[in-house]
Amino acid sequence: MANKEALRALQSRLAERLQAAQTEPRSVGWLAVEAAGHRFLLPLADAGEIFQPGGLIPVPHTRDWFVGVANLRGTLAGVVDLAGFLALRADLAPTQREQGHLIAFNPALDINAALRVDRLAGLRNREQLVADPVDLGAERPAFAGAIYRDSEGRAWQEISLAALARDEHFLRITHGG
Repeated sequence: MANKEALRALQSRLAERLQAAQTEPRSVGWLAVEAAGHRFLLPLADAGEIFQPGGLIPVPHTRDWFVGVANLRGTLAGVVDLAGFLALRADLAPTQREQGHLIAFNPALDINAALRVDRLAGLRNREQLVADPVDLGAERPAFAGAIYRDSEGRAWQEISLAALARDEHFLRITHGG
């Protein structure tokens, strides 16, 4: 008899939590990554799966930051080194190409692409970060979102993958075009 009452109480608590989760505003969530010593936040809604970068196939006559094509669960995806694209590193050494992690773009963004990052740094939500005032006079690309600071004072740059997927420079992987 006590087991049935305990089960009912557990079910009741779970139902209350589920109801609360559905009515509470959702916290913004990011995948925190590092590339060339810089910290970035990628919106979870825009990010797809995370992969190891093994089996990258180089593509000739492409920009240095385009590291190749990868088969990600049967889908060919162009792989861009995030630090190289942002001009934070001149070139990705051949030994580095197969290291780090690939963050696929969410299929809803309609682009077969992945970003190569050096390190995953976990998940972050809005409650863990404080918006950092930025120089409003500074020119920034459309994909560069807000800058946030964590409890240790470290800066994190938000990168909108949805905006990046439409960025002309990001889409132009070949030289001279």
